Amino acid sequence: MARRQTPALDEALDRWVDAGGRRAWPLGVDFHEMWSALGRCSSGGKRVRPELLLTAHRCYGGGDHDVVVRVAAALELLHTAFVIHDDVIDRDLVRRGSHNVSGTFVERAAERGASADGCLTAGVAAGVLAGDLALAGAVRGIALCGANRPMTERLLDLLDHSIAVTAAGELDDVLLSVCESHDVAVEDIVTMQQHKTAVYSFQLPLQAGALLAGAPEDAQEPLGAVGRLMGIGFQLVDDLRGVFGEESTTGKSALGDLREGKLTTLIVHARSTVAWPHIAPHVGDQELTENTARVVRDLLEESGSREFVARLAQDHLDQGLRTARESGLPAELVTELTLLSAEILESVA
Repeated sequence: MARRQTPALDEALDRWVDAGGRRAWPLGVDFHEMWSALGRCSSGGKRVRPELLLTAHRCYGGGDHDVVVRVAAALELLHTAFVIHDDVIDRDLVRRGSHNVSGTFVERAAERGASADGCLTAGVAAGVLAGDLALAGAVRGIALCGANRPMTERLLDLLDHSIAVTAAGELDDVLLSVCESHDVAVEDIVTMQQHKTAVYSFQLPLQAGALLAGAPEDAQEPLGAVGRLMGIGFQLVDDLRGVFGEESTTGKSALGDLREGKLTTLIVHARSTVAWPHIAPHVGDQELTENTARVVRDLLEESGSREFVARLAQDHLDQGLRTARESGLPAELVTELTLLSAEILESVA
């Protein structure tokens, strides 16, 4: 499901950024720069979530284009908010090869002579606030999308559920990584990923798109199941990309997850292999070099951990497609999801 040319979606996001920029000028140069950094974060990317919504809407025979585009733009703002907040939590300063919101303000504070600690504080503050603004924009976008009141309330229910589940998943992700425990199983990580990524990235767009198209209410449950399964597969692949991917395509350093000591399925599986004593000293090493990371990647391959996660990802994607077919979802939607599954797997081939 390659990204379609959707000028209306880009225009809706540009209008939001431009309107915010005009409001930001009277509030100070720093706030305007934060808004500009937020705007840069919301541009580009594959737009997986709005494209899924638009695809589901089209496959269920949806008609009102203006309303669905506004909701699709809101989902991209939701993703922007989560990306910015995730960068704050992970202490990442770069996204897609350039400074993210936090990185921009770390640099601005340094130029004004702030201490190292002060620079980091400025970065955290800007990231938290910019993410909050994007989140507010997402809620406002759905509330004012133009749908009738019952439809809008249903959309807001889906959004509210997704935000709460994602927040729970993000918290679990942090606690699993920072709390020393060797009792964590692969299943625990998969559950966390379902909460942190799958619900808002796949379940929400599919269900919202179908809802806007007037699909039968009984389609919501299978769409949710398909979304969760495919979203887990998507995140498992992202775990692999976080260690084995190219920064030019992932937008993040391939050293980040290892340096942070992020507890992913890759690391949990590696703990059970004979290679772990050689891998463990480098997981969470803030000074990890590319040369050492290359050795770690080789060990993760030789131990079978990379293959294990790749198989697990494919299993979830395949199960999602089987569920879609067996649940009687529209044939066109099954075809689009099949193409998307192939694209996801190809990214780590």
